[in-house]
Amino acid sequence: MTTPAPTAPAPTVAGLDQLRVQRRTLAVLAATQTLGGAGMSTVAAVGGLAAAQLSGSAAIGGLALTAGALGAALVGVPLARTAERAGRRTGLRRGYLIAATGAVAATGAVAVGSWPLLIAASVLLGAATATTLAARFAATDLARPQQRGRALSVVLWATTAGAVTGPNLAAPAERLARAVGAVPLAGPYLLCVALFGAAALGVHAGLRPDPLLVSRAARTEPALPPDGSPRPLPALATAAVVVAQAVMVGLMAMAPLHLAHGGADLRVVGLTISAHVGAMYALSPLFGWLSDRVGRLPVLGLGAGLLTAAALVGATAAPHAVLQLTCALALLGLGWSAVLVSGSALLVDAVPAPDRPRVQGRNDALMNVSGAVGGALAGGLVAATSYPTLCALATTLPAFVLVVVVRRRRGAR
Repeated sequence: MTTPAPTAPAPTVAGLDQLRVQRRTLAVLAATQTLGGAGMSTVAAVGGLAAAQLSGSAAIGGLALTAGALGAALVGVPLARTAERAGRRTGLRRGYLIAATGAVAATGAVAVGSWPLLIAASVLLGAATATTLAARFAATDLARPQQRGRALSVVLWATTAGAVTGPNLAAPAERLARAVGAVPLAGPYLLCVALFGAAALGVHAGLRPDPLLVSRAARTEPALPPDGSPRPLPALATAAVVVAQAVMVGLMAMAPLHLAHGGADLRVVGLTISAHVGAMYALSPLFGWLSDRVGRLPVLGLGAGLLTAAALVGATAAPHAVLQLTCALALLGLGWSAVLVSGSALLVDAVPAPDRPRVQGRNDALMNVSGAVGGALAGGLVAATSYPTLCALATTLPAFVLVVVVRRRRGAR
């Protein structure tokens, strides 16, 4: 009778099973991402329309989502410093609470009909974006180097359920607010108060022990990525993510107004945004698996190509072409996902564990600044010209990233 080979024990730190802690971390992050994603996508669906209705200006409508992107940039670095000092749990909890405060302020803004107050509230709502982005890095703290892409993509994928559901809850929330005698647009924002508050509670209660603190105790070091290159490429990763965010925010922010010009109502806009946000997250596990198996750079190039295709499809879409615009936004979401997953994994590979929260915070701040700039430019450009013109100009940025990635791959070979 053959004695079976003993199984290698799971690594432990201070009596903790790291694999078990990692599984628990992913489960908690997945649950809270669902809640946070629902709130974030609800804001994306109604924010621009609410600001446009209150102000009577399409440019102000674009400014609402731009303010959210700016808020995400402003909050990202302080949240990273909080995580560096006190752990991921404290940082993520604080971010969701700031977003909940912004939802309360937005509710008051639409109740009194003040678009400046709504823009100010949108800055606080941007904390939801910063927090959901920071959660992907929390998933990599205890992940093995060859599984980092898949770990962060699982957290992004968990956002899918909330991201798809959120915009479609906007219309029922609006009807409920009308039924109780409140301002209809206050309904979706009240829904966001509940969603962000529940996410904060979930992080507070569930993210124990803190994965970042456990990883520091383990003192693990990063390994090189499986991309065939002798060293990581953090500058290229950051540049690609910045471009992807600028293009995504600019085209998404103006799409609801373009649809409204074609006669689409809130239900149609909600379905279109759901397709876009769902595409942003639904295939992220595939991109994470590809990033770990074939390399970060090929997936980065794939994402840049998808973003270019999305802009080309949008450039030929009339306001009433709902299906074509939906396809363009779906391609936009897929391209953003591929770039974010591969670029984030490449960044984790490049940075030692003690420095990751700070560097990751800077990366996300740049990413959200680019989103704010992209949204602001998009609003002004659409007001002066048209949405197809915006899309046509947007093709140049991801196309440039694609060229750089292809040249870098050829140079590595």
